Amino acid sequence: MLAVLGLLHVYIGLRLLPDLSIGITGQAIGALLLVASWALIPSVLRRSRRGGADALLWTALIAMGLFSSLFVFTLLRDLSLLIAALIVPTELTNKVQNVTAWIVVGAAVFATAIGYLNARRVARVVHVDVPIPDLPAALHGFSIAQISDIHVGPTIRRNYVEGIVAAVNGLEADAIAITGDLVDGSVRELASHVAPLAQLRAKYGTFFVTGNHEYYSGERAWTNELRRLGMRVLMNEHVVVDHGDARLVIAGVTDYSAHHFDPVNRSDPAVALADAPTDAGAKILLAHQPRSAPAAAAAGFDLQLSGHTHGGQFWPWNFFVRFQQPFTAGLDRLGSLWIYTSRGTGYWGPPKRFGAPSEITRIRLVCA
Repeated sequence: MLAVLGLLHVYIGLRLLPDLSIGITGQAIGALLLVASWALIPSVLRRSRRGGADALLWTALIAMGLFSSLFVFTLLRDLSLLIAALIVPTELTNKVQNVTAWIVVGAAVFATAIGYLNARRVARVVHVDVPIPDLPAALHGFSIAQISDIHVGPTIRRNYVEGIVAAVNGLEADAIAITGDLVDGSVRELASHVAPLAQLRAKYGTFFVTGNHEYYSGERAWTNELRRLGMRVLMNEHVVVDHGDARLVIAGVTDYSAHHFDPVNRSDPAVALADAPTDAGAKILLAHQPRSAPAAAAAGFDLQLSGHTHGGQFWPWNFFVRFQQPFTAGLDRLGSLWIYTSRGTGYWGPPKRFGAPSEITRIRLVCA
């Protein structure tokens, strides 16, 4: 991986630096910056899972996001230059190469800067109505505030979480759902930064399901800690909510990949719904990964709330998520099952969101 990363940095340098017309000194500085980027990025993987934050890690994460955009835009530039070679007069070739090289650098810096601002702000609220056939009148308007993929860790700390809590509480939802990937780091390192979630308030409480990152970070310790904070952790199980004269089932499964870490925790929507009342007005499943949808549909759920994808987090990776997950973002349908996939409330890795905004989602059940 280090060799491949190095070759990609070399590619960027060879394709951009000579065409920027910045002289030998400028090219040397550019080359040193690329070498620094190549050296810093691997440190992210080694340091970020420890949960600690420092200036070097922040620099490495920002460099990671900038490198991604530089690589993509450089590749697109080369494809454009191949086409331009067929139609641009020879005498203009050097000018085109110079201008497009500066466009690549400017676009990468712009995407990284705007992406940083988007990532660091409190996520905006997205309002979604989900029509449920034969929904009892008492459940019309029942609301769930969904947050997902916060990734409390090296760059997402207590003040960031406090902003999310304030925004969610302002929705005055009937229930709150946290659909996994809450943390990147151990309880010892991050407990104080997650603690504000104890202030979440909803009529029927806060429900949590594990994501794959909980298993990277010590799932059992985190499950115990979140229960201590007052959340209901759903591990292939359900609760029945009595709302007016109607009943609602809220179920949750462990992460789709949980069995790779603990065979006992294999995700199973059918088990989560076992012995649920047959007269429930709606059956909702919390499942971190959208890939749980086929099993959820077969089990008889009406709505699945998921996350995991981040909506791709920043362009152009939003176009590639669909190769790993059946749904990328927003409301989709699989047979009689509705699936809502959150773009996530935080971010993972680079503090960068470009073309895939973070969200706090207010789901409202309505009569079909």
